[in-house]
Amino acid sequence: MAGVTPRSFNLADVWEMAADAVPDREALVVGDRRLTYGQLEDRVNRLANHLAGRGIGAGDHVGLYLENCTEYVEAMLAAFKLRAVPINVNHRYVADELRYLLHNSDSVAVLTQPSLAPTVAAVADDVPGVRFTLVTGDAYDAALAAAPADRPSVERSDDDHYIIYTGGTTGLPKGVVWRHVDAFYACIGGGDPMRLHGAVDRPDQLPGRITDSPTCYLPLAPMMHAAAQWTSLSWLFSGSKVVLMPGSLDPDAVWRTVEREKVNGLTVVGDAVARPLLDAWDRAGGYDASSLFSFSNGGASMSPATRERVFATLPHVIVADGFGSSEAGTQGSMRVAAGDRPAAASLVRFDEPAKPTIVVDADGNEVSPGSGVVGQVLAGGRLPLGYYNDPDKTAAAFVDRAGERWLVTGDMATVGADGAIELLGRGSVAVNTGGEKVFPEEVEAVLKAHAAVYDCLVVGVPDERWGSAVTAVVRPVEGTTPTLGDLAAHCKSHMASYKAPKHLVLVDRVVRSPSGKADYRWARTAAEKAIGG
Repeated sequence: MAGVTPRSFNLADVWEMAADAVPDREALVVGDRRLTYGQLEDRVNRLANHLAGRGIGAGDHVGLYLENCTEYVEAMLAAFKLRAVPINVNHRYVADELRYLLHNSDSVAVLTQPSLAPTVAAVADDVPGVRFTLVTGDAYDAALAAAPADRPSVERSDDDHYIIYTGGTTGLPKGVVWRHVDAFYACIGGGDPMRLHGAVDRPDQLPGRITDSPTCYLPLAPMMHAAAQWTSLSWLFSGSKVVLMPGSLDPDAVWRTVEREKVNGLTVVGDAVARPLLDAWDRAGGYDASSLFSFSNGGASMSPATRERVFATLPHVIVADGFGSSEAGTQGSMRVAAGDRPAAASLVRFDEPAKPTIVVDADGNEVSPGSGVVGQVLAGGRLPLGYYNDPDKTAAAFVDRAGERWLVTGDMATVGADGAIELLGRGSVAVNTGGEKVFPEEVEAVLKAHAAVYDCLVVGVPDERWGSAVTAVVRPVEGTTPTLGDLAAHCKSHMASYKAPKHLVLVDRVVRSPSGKADYRWARTAAEKAIGG
């Protein structure tokens, strides 16, 4: 199905191409609100004209302090139309965190919701750069009703900026600055949401990617998370339907939505989202998920034990594990069907990276396949310009190798004998114990296969003998009380003994970000407090 040819790979131009191609097709569903492409485009234009009337223009930053709602998508697209930049703000932020991010991002306006408006008001006097706040509900609807529905007449560019703030799980949040054209290819799929047909080469090829058989896609990360933004935009640009879950995660509501909307693709964020879904399925005795063909994971690791549960529950789906980051975009994925899956392992292997990816040792030499050497993962190809307002971190993260620019991702990996990249985890959270380096994600994957472990994080705590002792912070399966001896023995039967936990801390819940990412700072504090006490 053909639409109007976009002028460039600017994200607003690509959106308008899709909206013109299928105006009567459903585009976005959030709770009870359903919008066609034409209706969404109308609302986006009205919001863009309202914002322009209030002085928002090229290069201005607009903070989005919202939970999932149609207004989130509307605001992103409206900002793009004006060459402005939407800024994702964690909706769980309290006043101090919000104040920091609005300052750091140089936001000039904030779009928020009634439940969060008091927090914005509490920091308003401390953030003079924010000129106004728009709250969803009556005020927002009135603003749209009063604004014209004509498309803003703005000459946009491939070089316009798109910024995604990292979650700050190992430090303060950082704004990653992308050019639209680079984000279109590196993050949003280049016109190929499933990464099956290859990216387009020119804007005039995009109308041909508007499918006659639209997919229904459901991301379970909040829209303030990069993975949800990238996948949602990629499907909207292809003429498909995106369904967002409002409010906190309700696993039964997710399955009912899969049934009602006949969802084809579902994306979770690690075990923290996947396990509650599978538990709800088991409690209910199943749902109609016959429409699903893809169960994807991104943003946090999914353990082999959970992957096996997915196959047992949904044997007809493809399970895809995505690999990437806010700084690298999409680096690769591992896709496995139930009938040909490999034996369970703690590693995720990427045989065909989506972009140039290498593993280098401590001396900067590429790791030889099959050598067993652990090195840092570097990503090449299309990369962001750097971190917003932070030249020092930009210089540290983006390095030159033989005249080419590479990103030091922070991930550690080895290279298999067949050339596949085998991920081990983030170097920044690795535990150095007795001269050996232990990667928490590897140990967590093994622990989660134990029948008494529902969720866990692994950290290091100071130790006179070992320097740092591997410590498991575990949420037990209800009705069980695992012991350190049980879990250590379980680990030693699957990996080298030095990787087994030397301490165990039991907790009622494991704290994670709204998207399901691990909060290792919380886990380390909880472990040190429990062991020290």
